[in-house]
Parts: sequence; C-alpha cells; structure tokens
Amino acid sequence: MQTCITNQKLSETLFKKQKAGMRKHINLMIFIGGLLSTSMLLAQKNSPIQISRIEPASWWVGMKNPELQILVYGNKIAETEVSLAGAKTGKTFANLEGITLKSIEKVENPNYLFINLDLTNAKAGTFHIIFSKGKEKLIKEYTLQNRRKPGEKYTSFGPADAIYLIMPDRFANGNPKNDEIKGMNQGLNRQDPFGRHGGDLLGIEKNLDYIADLGFTAIWLNPFAENNQPHESYHGYAITDFYKADARHGTNEDFKRLVEKAHSKNLKIIMDMVFGHCGSEHWFIKDLPEKSWIHQFPEFTRSNYRLSTIVDPYASNFDKDKMTKGWFDKHMPDLNQNNPRLARYLIQNAIWWIETFEIDGIRTDTHPYPYKEFTARLCKEIFEEYPNFNMVGEVWDRRVWVTAYWQKNSLSRDGYNSYLPSVTDFPLYFSLLESLHEDDNDWDWGMAKIYYTLVQDGLYSNPYQNVIFLDNHDLSRMATSYNRNLKMQKMALAMLATLRGIPQVFYGAEILAEGAGDNHGKLRIDFPGGWEGDKVNAFTKQGLTPEQIDFQEYTKKLFNWRKTAKVVHEGKFMHFVPENSVYVYFRYTDSETLMVINNNHKTEERIVDTKRFVERMNGFSKAYNPLTGEMLNDLSQIKVPAKTCMILELKK
Repeated sequence: MQTCITNQKLSETLFKKQKAGMRKHINLMIFIGGLLSTSMLLAQKNSPIQISRIEPASWWVGMKNPELQILVYGNKIAETEVSLAGAKTGKTFANLEGITLKSIEKVENPNYLFINLDLTNAKAGTFHIIFSKGKEKLIKEYTLQNRRKPGEKYTSFGPADAIYLIMPDRFANGNPKNDEIKGMNQGLNRQDPFGRHGGDLLGIEKNLDYIADLGFTAIWLNPFAENNQPHESYHGYAITDFYKADARHGTNEDFKRLVEKAHSKNLKIIMDMVFGHCGSEHWFIKDLPEKSWIHQFPEFTRSNYRLSTIVDPYASNFDKDKMTKGWFDKHMPDLNQNNPRLARYLIQNAIWWIETFEIDGIRTDTHPYPYKEFTARLCKEIFEEYPNFNMVGEVWDRRVWVTAYWQKNSLSRDGYNSYLPSVTDFPLYFSLLESLHEDDNDWDWGMAKIYYTLVQDGLYSNPYQNVIFLDNHDLSRMATSYNRNLKMQKMALAMLATLRGIPQVFYGAEILAEGAGDNHGKLRIDFPGGWEGDKVNAFTKQGLTPEQIDFQEYTKKLFNWRKTAKVVHEGKFMHFVPENSVYVYFRYTDSETLMVINNNHKTEERIVDTKRFVERMNGFSKAYNPLTGEMLNDLSQIKVPAKTCMILELKK
C-alpha cells in the first residue's frame, strides 16, 4: 500500500496532538481508553476484577514453537495475582496437563498483563486462569485445541495459480443489513469515493463461481479486519482490531465459510496482513501497553518511503531510521516490532489466522517498512509451523536489486535472509507498461526493457515465485494506463499469463474498468452488478459494451487455458534478444514447449523467421494456438499481427 490516505481533518487533529507532545497524547489516550474500558466491563458483575480482552482467545497444542504469550487487558489487571488450574470437575480443579507458567510480565500500563506459557507437554482441553486480588477472584476459561496436521486441507499458492485481487468494500454487497453498524464510526456513502460502499464477505462468497469461471485459482483479499476509523476506513489498511473481521464486512464465521466455499470450488484464499502500522483508533493505541509499542517523535514524522536505504551499504542511520520508524500516515501509528511483546503479538496473530481459517497464503503489506529482523523472524516462524505455506511481500520499487533483496536466499551483501518466498515484481510491472507504449529500437526501448529486466533475474533466488501484475489497488487501472487500447491490453494480459511468475489481476480489469492512480477512491470502483439495482451487471454481462464482453471472454479463455498449462506452471524460461520490434520467449519442460511471439509494432505485421530459435524448436513441425484454435503446419516463418502476443503450443 502506498500513500493513499488523504483525509486532512483527521490528519491535522492527530498532528496537533503529537506536536503538543506524545506524553500528553498518550495520557489522553489512556484516559479515553479507560472510559471505554469501564463501559465495556460493566457486564462482568460477579467480580470487581474486570477483564475486557484476552488475546489470543484460544490456542493449539502440537505447535513447533510451544511458547504462548497471552495478552490480558482490564482495568488495573496488573494489581492481581495470576495462577493456573486445571478444568473444574465438581468443586475441585484437576491437575494441569503439561502446562508450564513461565512468567507473568507487568508493563508500565497497569491495565495489561502478559502471561507466558510453555505448552511443550500440554494436551488439548480447557484450563482456567485465576486472577486474585485480596479475597476477590475472577476465573477465565482458556481452551487449547489439537492443531490440524501440517499440510492437512491446504496447498499454498504458486506459479500454477492465477490470482484475482479484490477490495471487499467495492466488489459486491451480499448483506445490506451490515451496511450500517451501530457504534462504528463510518456509515454507508456510495457517492463518496473514499466512503464505505457496502461490499462484504458474503458478496464475495456469492460470486465465487464467477471468479472460478474466469479461470482464476486464488483470491487475494485486501484487508477485511476491523477498521473503525472516522474516515476512509473502506480500504482496510488502518486496522483497529487484529483478531476481528470488520462488522461491515461480516463476521469471523462469515470469513471461515468463505474460505470453505472457496476451497470447495478449488479457489485459494490469500489474506492481506499489515505488520508495520495500525489505525489511530486501534484499541491498544488508545491505551498503550508501553510507550515503546509505537515509534514516537516530538512532532509528527512521516516515513521517507525510501526502501533503498535498507539495502544501501552507504546509507546514513538518519535516512534508515526515517524509513523504518517514520509513520506511514498521520492516522497510521508506526508499530515498533523491536518491542518483544508486540513482536510476539503480531506473529501469533498471523499464525492464529492461518490455523483458525485454513487460509492458503499471506500477502504482507509494505513488507520492507517494519524492522527487517522482525519480518525475517515472522516468515521463519510461520514456515516452521507450515513448511508448504507461501507468502508474498509488497516491495514497491522499480529496481531489481532492491526488490530481490527481500526474497529469501537471494544475493545480499550484508548476509540478510528474509525467509520470504515471494515478492511483488514492480520492476517487471514498469517494464511491461513502458515497453508497450514505446517504439522499439531493440537496444534500450520497447521490448528491450522487458528483456533487460528479466536479464537481472539472477539476483532473485527464485524469480518464478514473483507475483507479476498489470495493475492493483494502488495503481492506475490497466485500461487507463494502457490508453484504453484493446489490442495493447490483450497483448499485456497474454504476456502476464505466460511470463515467469505468478500472475495477479485486479477485479474489474476483465471488463476494462478505468481509474487513475492519483485518485485511489475512484480507481477502487464498485464492481457493476455487485449491488441490487445496478443497471450494469458484469456477472451476467447485462449492460456491458461489446468491447467489455470481448475482453471479459478473452480473459476467460486465456486463464482457463493457463489453468491446465503445466508448461507454464512448471516450465523453464528462455528468451531471445528482441529484434525488429519482436520479442520471443519459450516456456519448456522435458515433454512440452510453449513459444510466445510478441510483435510490439503499433501498425505493422511481422513475418518472423524462426531459424535463430532452433535450439528450442528443433524437432517440432507444427504449432497450436490455444486462443484462436488455429493450427500452424509450417513453422519456418510465422506471421504475427501488430501489437500481438501470439501463444503457440509446439507439436511434433
């Protein structure tokens, strides 16, 4: 996610508070949080000891890491003594089953306790946490479950997949009853590009068949966790509760059902997670456990967004600190993962979502912004629990050497290993976009830009794991950035489907949705047909233009072909130096070969002499075009129309 928040009123308010001094700001937040906590705790009438949150609410036995940190939040809960007891039978407590209480940590805010357990020998079941203060006691039940077996019921995403990216608020409104939620800061306003529009998890569930029919095999959801912010909460990146779906999107149970339904249709779910910042209305920001949970400055300090400073061997500490510690925006407090309790909290939260909902992957927002030691630890711990899992990190930089640094086992001068399997391939995004707009000179422009970008793939440990794309929720829509040129868009999409990497398509691209990147609210359009009363319905094609229908059908044919094209999923990549506006590459295995010919000339057909491709074409006498159904029986010369990506399955 780039700098997409433009609400000045909220920003100025928070800025003034910080300028007045963070200590004063934190005291105010503690006071406000105390008032909120008091109202939330009145329901617990059996004891003056009050607890409003226990996170995580439950856990599992059998984890590779047997340690569990339980955050307890309640009014002056640190004044209590904590003990454990086994499940109650009649009037007595049974012995604990292998649960070791390692420590109780009290921090500077007395409203918090951190209970650290060792579950090495623990068994599934229920035990009790007893909070005592004088003669008063409060008993909380805590459940440990058997974890699912590693690998059970899940396969993560990879090069065999094609990802469909959805912003939940803008795709489909499956349950209008949750559009307005009492007590939440922002209600429905479809006329405001930065307002809530009502899309939800049920809307996605109801349209899974549409996504599967298009040929996609995975869905990446922009964040749907609670964003109870006063303004611009629709996008999901200012989280106010890490353990809870936003009520305007539905419930955790709705998400679990969505994942199950998706799996039944052979669709995987990739969850967007944010570890670098949260919303200013997050419950623990309003009553910080420790001042060190966020980066604090005498006055508001924004990140410089310079990813290069983390990789740069000559970077100053000043520049690196501003990149890592500066706030992403004024209402997104920057989290300090160097605090050990916060780091444990965030890592456990990621594992909780994986284990509870059986998601198939994670996309980490602004991956280089948190401390790199933390993100490496995050990935390492997740893969220790789920060895076949996959994660893709957003690395927004157009330079290959910066992007490659963040992929695991890649070449790095400082010896850093991120443990992150996949990165977003912004260098290839920019190369594709620029090359298709330019006239070729074969050395520096046009197809040569793609060629030279891929030449640098040796810097990655595994470029086939890169997520590649033509647009996303932060970028101008494909139709807009490719000048609404249908031939150019088809060419770009065909290249996306056949180049090395994991292709990702932003919802609406298949119907030529438009929107410029300088107005994020307007490029994140409502998908037509997702709301009752929509005059245009892209799910049924009602009201679409002939061009939209044509491109939707093209997308469907292309990605349904790719779904079964193992040569693309598993094949190696070989390309040839571009000549005369033509760029040719091959995907190949021991049993299959795919030839892809790209003619980038704006108006002229090219007749491609295939002699120089003999090392890949030797033994093949004909070819089949899966998109047109045409069979070519003479491969000595191949005619390719202007602005065309021709896909050929070579045959003997």
